[in-house]
Amino acid sequence: MDAFSYLSVLLSIILGLAITQVLKGFRGLMQSRARLRMYWPTVVWSILVLVIAVQSWWAMFDLRHHEDWTFFAFSVVLAQTIVVYLLAALVLPDFFGETGFDLRAHYYDHQRWFFALLIALIVVSLAKSRIVYHQWPHPLDLGFHLVFAVTGIACALVRNPRFHEAMAAIGVFSIGTYIALLFTHLT
Repeated sequence: MDAFSYLSVLLSIILGLAITQVLKGFRGLMQSRARLRMYWPTVVWSILVLVIAVQSWWAMFDLRHHEDWTFFAFSVVLAQTIVVYLLAALVLPDFFGETGFDLRAHYYDHQRWFFALLIALIVVSLAKSRIVYHQWPHPLDLGFHLVFAVTGIACALVRNPRFHEAMAAIGVFSIGTYIALLFTHLT
């Protein structure tokens, strides 16, 4: 077994837990629909977190070429998956009990933490490029990272619902474009 195959097991488990967390939240949405106050940006961001988790797993296949693994390099890659899991843990409420659930209240209760984690994900992703590959990402990839960072900062600071609705729609477009331009094929 090569180093990447060994290390990728833990990365895959954490990303699998993130995916499970979001899917469990979707299950809760369906089961609690009679007691649920819907807020569509929450649902959009939960779908985007699911896409981010899958895209992260997809993109990490490129690490199979890396041979000079250190604990520090692996820790940075591991940190990226942990941040994705934490995003998944915050995006939807835990659906326990018989009480009602307000997705709008949940969104704004966790807005700053969620978007701070999104910013952390960008920082860790850039750190991964520098530490593992010893270079910055491709200019187009770096440009998307900067757009995502600015989006995260703005969403962490602004509490206006119209702004967050617009940013959810922009998030769909941005992440969709990012994947379409940079990650349509395994390399």
